[in-house]
Amino acid sequence: MIFNKFQRHFIFLVVRLLGYVKIFFPFPHSLCWLLVELNQLFYKGHVMKDIFQHINELFERGEDFALATIFSRSGSAPRTSGARMVIHANGSIYGTIGGGLLEAQVLQSAPQIFSERGALIREFSLSGKDASQTDMICGGNVAVLIEFIDAGNNTYRKIFQEALAAINEHRRVWLLTELPPSGELTQIKRRCLLKQDGSTVGKLSCTVEVGLGSPIGLFGDEVEEVTEQPDITSSRSPVVVRLVSGERLLVEPICDYGTVYIFGAGHVSQKLASLCSLVGFETVVIDDRAEYANRERFPSADRILVVQSYRHCFEDLPIDEDSYLVIVTRGHLNDSEVLERAMRTRAGYIGMIGSKRKRDEVYKHLVKTAGFRMEDFSRVNSPIGIPIGAESPEEIAVSIVAELIQARAKRK
Repeated sequence: MIFNKFQRHFIFLVVRLLGYVKIFFPFPHSLCWLLVELNQLFYKGHVMKDIFQHINELFERGEDFALATIFSRSGSAPRTSGARMVIHANGSIYGTIGGGLLEAQVLQSAPQIFSERGALIREFSLSGKDASQTDMICGGNVAVLIEFIDAGNNTYRKIFQEALAAINEHRRVWLLTELPPSGELTQIKRRCLLKQDGSTVGKLSCTVEVGLGSPIGLFGDEVEEVTEQPDITSSRSPVVVRLVSGERLLVEPICDYGTVYIFGAGHVSQKLASLCSLVGFETVVIDDRAEYANRERFPSADRILVVQSYRHCFEDLPIDEDSYLVIVTRGHLNDSEVLERAMRTRAGYIGMIGSKRKRDEVYKHLVKTAGFRMEDFSRVNSPIGIPIGAESPEEIAVSIVAELIQARAKRK
């Protein structure tokens, strides 16, 4: 099943509706977190791509616009950090930063942004009924960067073109923007897109290096303070970096949200592939049967690979820490072959379907035949999925994707 734009926005509106329900039936904090995380997943998985596609279309048409971006981190707001909304010259919008009062107040600043062709940071504190009118649902403090974008700026055009290409190709890049002083309307002087190999589109006057393990690696000796998040390069939310010179840079990850490799193309895999795509994973389906692994059965998959046998299925697969391996083949022997090879990779997640009895049999077999120890299998999630009493392929797929989301969130 493919979720088209209408279906995605319908689900999005359901989450927003729950915000209004909260006025009369307060939610516990854990449910607030879940609802906001669901909203953010829909945004990150699809709306981000839609926004960047729309921005590129505006550049092609030569239409100036304003861009509003949330980058705050308090209350429930961190779950919506990175949300963007395009404001057109006629006052219409594309995308959302939360709806309700928040968007209305941001739109009040739009005429000034267009007339002075500048940028402004506005800060908001939302709680109670104000928060219920936004996608934050449970309130929080947010800061929004509102900036004029000149469609004739060729550097910006190239930056947003490359950002969209990175999203389409599941490459990790960072958008770096100099922030104006809070409350002051001024022009943004510096912006660039930083690629993982250290090359950039656009320029910053500070030294940009790529020792991608720490903020110091990104900005050399010019970093004085990193707010919001200690590890820039693993964060999926915007990070503010304060330089020794006193300027602040907004570092926004336009990133790869991980690749799910689904080994097996059965009924569960069909449902699983659609859901994985929906929440932003690149999805690869692998099977040794062409009549199962095909575009007709997996229209939403990014890639479909038909292999000669599972014994050779890992050849040429770029497995790394951002890879999620889901083993749902048609039998124990195939599961065992895939798991043996999965255990020798750096995958960030390995999960295998089946009962505990079946799992233990596979483990014992690999201990005898492949040289593993029982403790080696502690990294394997099996039985796969969050225990919700799932029975149907659809329910099992939901439980697996929930566990994948959880594993990905822990890596933020």
